[in-house]
Amino acid sequence: MKFRPVMLSLFAASLVSGCANVNTDTLMQSGAQAYQAYTLSDADVKTLSVQSCEEMDKKAQIAPDDSEYAQRLKKISAALGDNINGTPANYKVYLTKDVNAWAMANGCIRVYSGLMDMMNDNEVEGVLGHEMGHVALGHTRKAMQVAYSATAARSAISSLGGVSATLSQSQLADLGEKYVNAQFSQKQESEADDYSFDLLKKRGIDPTGLATSFEKLAKMDQGSSIGWFDDHPSSEARAKHIRERIAAGK
Repeated sequence: MKFRPVMLSLFAASLVSGCANVNTDTLMQSGAQAYQAYTLSDADVKTLSVQSCEEMDKKAQIAPDDSEYAQRLKKISAALGDNINGTPANYKVYLTKDVNAWAMANGCIRVYSGLMDMMNDNEVEGVLGHEMGHVALGHTRKAMQVAYSATAARSAISSLGGVSATLSQSQLADLGEKYVNAQFSQKQESEADDYSFDLLKKRGIDPTGLATSFEKLAKMDQGSSIGWFDDHPSSEARAKHIRERIAAGK
């Protein structure tokens, strides 16, 4: 039962700010919403994913269908498949220099042009296979719970009316940003790496690109902002693991 620390932290924060500034209605709303975040159903998570992805798309510059980026992604997505465990996959490219990629529980998969610029198609396949792994393995549910809880604490949104009825467009955009910045555990990252390896093999795709994507990242300046790869397990260790699986043939 992990909701208790969240609720207690909200209460503690209010005490630090001084009793005269405590709004008990706001505090109770935030606490109730934090609890609700940790009891989100799979349907709730998919609903929030649909809505927050739509808001993220509105804010982003999306590569036109006839652009080189979109055509590359179309080729890559055809190789990877059009669904994640039965959930239809929806691919788009965000035009930005940031190096990032992410996927949500509803099959929303977004890759940034900055990542595509530094990687070949095989490497992008490996990265997107990894993101699809987070969805297939249920990691995205936990990430959405954390993001939803953070949005609730920040906005003091009401817990009444269900998750889809309580979030404004700005709150959904905030939720999307918090989701994208959510941290997966090292165990989850390793599981997603293995999922990508297995998916690539199943689809008849060379898994070497998954290893070389990490090897490229290992050479990047440690002081740069590298989005998708922040706070993930060591790129060197991940590349080594994939190369060991390639050598073992499994």
